[in-house]
Amino acid sequence: MVKTTEFLTRERQAIVDAADAALARTHTRHYETAGPDEVRHRLEALFDQLLEALGTRDLASVLAYAQQVAQERFNAGYDLSEVQTAFNALEEATWTRVFAELEPAQFAETLGLVSTILGAAKDALARKYVSLATDAHAPSLNLNALFTGTERS
Repeated sequence: MVKTTEFLTRERQAIVDAADAALARTHTRHYETAGPDEVRHRLEALFDQLLEALGTRDLASVLAYAQQVAQERFNAGYDLSEVQTAFNALEEATWTRVFAELEPAQFAETLGLVSTILGAAKDALARKYVSLATDAHAPSLNLNALFTGTERS
């Protein structure tokens, strides 16, 4: 049985390559503008945060990183869905490698750890992004317009 941290460290390049390719297929405006080297650097940084959280069994660093990413991308005009797409691409690429390379007995623990870490990071990202958008009074967050028959405040 291979430890999750050892496995992901060994598979780092393959996972980042797959996430990079998946993100490129989405043709997300801001990521295409950022360029392939920058996108790869960002995916590697997120993957390194995943590895750190696995190694320390502490989410503080990855949560702080996700909040920093939210601040940077919000200020750069990224849509939240664009940033979530990048996080999801890395998570899906990780799952693919897990299913391809590990024994079925290791799936639950490895996917549980990865999903917990990246899920917490995505939650922190979204909460920070929505907080920033709310503070900026972004009209896209006015949910009243989505529901007829509701009172407007």
